[in-house]
Amino acid sequence: MKEIKKNKYNAAYDLLIRNIDKNPDKIAFIDNNNSITYQELFRKVKAFSYSIKKYQIKENDRIILCMHDSIEYPIVFLGLIWSGIIPICINTMLPKKDYAYMLEDSEAKAIITLSDFKNSFLSIIENKKNKPLLISDDNDELNCLNKLINQAENSIENPYDSNENDVAFWLYSSGSTGTPKGTLHIHKSLIATANTYAKKIIKINKNDICFSAAKLFFAYGLGNALTFPMSIGATSILMAGRPTAESVSNIIKKYSVTLFFGVPTLYAALLSSNININDYQSLRLSISAGEALPAHLCEKWKKLLGISILDGIGSTEMLHIFISNSIEDTIPGASGRPVEGYKARLINDDGKEAFDDEIAELEVQGPSSAISYWKKPEKSKLTFKENWVKTGDKYIRNKDGIYTYCGRVDDMMKVSGQYVSPFEVEAALQNHKDVLEAAVVGEKDINGLIKPKAFIVLNENVSTSKNLELELTNHVKSQLTPFKYPRSYEFIDTLPKTATGKIQRFKLRIKND
Repeated sequence: MKEIKKNKYNAAYDLLIRNIDKNPDKIAFIDNNNSITYQELFRKVKAFSYSIKKYQIKENDRIILCMHDSIEYPIVFLGLIWSGIIPICINTMLPKKDYAYMLEDSEAKAIITLSDFKNSFLSIIENKKNKPLLISDDNDELNCLNKLINQAENSIENPYDSNENDVAFWLYSSGSTGTPKGTLHIHKSLIATANTYAKKIIKINKNDICFSAAKLFFAYGLGNALTFPMSIGATSILMAGRPTAESVSNIIKKYSVTLFFGVPTLYAALLSSNININDYQSLRLSISAGEALPAHLCEKWKKLLGISILDGIGSTEMLHIFISNSIEDTIPGASGRPVEGYKARLINDDGKEAFDDEIAELEVQGPSSAISYWKKPEKSKLTFKENWVKTGDKYIRNKDGIYTYCGRVDDMMKVSGQYVSPFEVEAALQNHKDVLEAAVVGEKDINGLIKPKAFIVLNENVSTSKNLELELTNHVKSQLTPFKYPRSYEFIDTLPKTATGKIQRFKLRIKND
């Protein structure tokens, strides 16, 4: 007798079926070339599920998904989950060595990609004994993605009989301080982010038009551009290319976007590009994550456009934002309060809960947590401990319960016996009229003591000089406790960053060594 699963639930089925009765003819996704309704999406997801099974790929097998944002992405992602196959969403901007590592590490049975990346994957698998199946969008290929989606004669009517706690998909962490980690997410996690953050914080509704500069292969972008709009029957705009000030402005204007999801570096670029405020009239709310948003960017955006940027913190491990500002209460320079449904705590170096106004490591608990890392038991044990997830971020909480970012654990400096947050010094520097971006790391002085060093990207038509360094020093001293000022400066063209826009301070520390 077949065992009846308790808590039977399939994430793809849930996101699709909730729109079939209520919104079948509503536009679900719009990309660079086409649009698709919820009814068409439902049909193509089932058709793709049938087609992929013809390749003898079984339930719980893993498939690498490396694609630009397009209508095909949700079809493939949801189609695999519908079938009980596990999609592994990976960054399209990584070097080939990372693709090779992820393919080897995940033991994926197939790769679904685009012609842009086909040659890279072909060279990776050419010497493998058990070659993974390669599916691309080349029309002359036997394993053609477009044919799998559009020319299936049949479909799988019923989704895979999964449990809400079964693994549904993976995301790979950025690997900014080591090799990338396969992060395992379960079926119920997707809708949990919609029921908490999307519903409670941004108050998404079916009339919203969502545009996320963060791509679908990021945890942040996956929620913004797929889970959130599908949870309520809204419309999502997908853009294949790199988001620039010009392309973002054009999309917001063209599609009358109401919810815009960006990252701090993009907001800085938009604000320095002399944007036309008329292009942004449709926006009701802007959201930022990926790295803490400096207060001056939030204030400048509000002054220019009359709408808030809700800054928050999320992670690959937690799938989306778990601490956030709210529409009713936005504090520039702070991450805000825990989202309803999540708990947060600060743990000091002694392993005890920190007091208010004490810098300590942030841990979080909530319904969208990953269950573990793939094949990394020790790292999993350290990160996922007794239902709490260690974030690796240093935070401070005030008496009102507001959390403010202080930097990554490895980025913190002890100067004159006291912790200094690089983000705090960077925010002060970026408040200067001549500074576009700043990153601060610790550097040993002639006595071997750690002191802050600032790497500065200047605005256009600003020249470096000793007078400017003195001006920046005095500027920081006027805003912070004086001992926190940078003792040295290096002016550079660009800062090293992850694809999500996070500053990679460890690369600047290596540069100093």
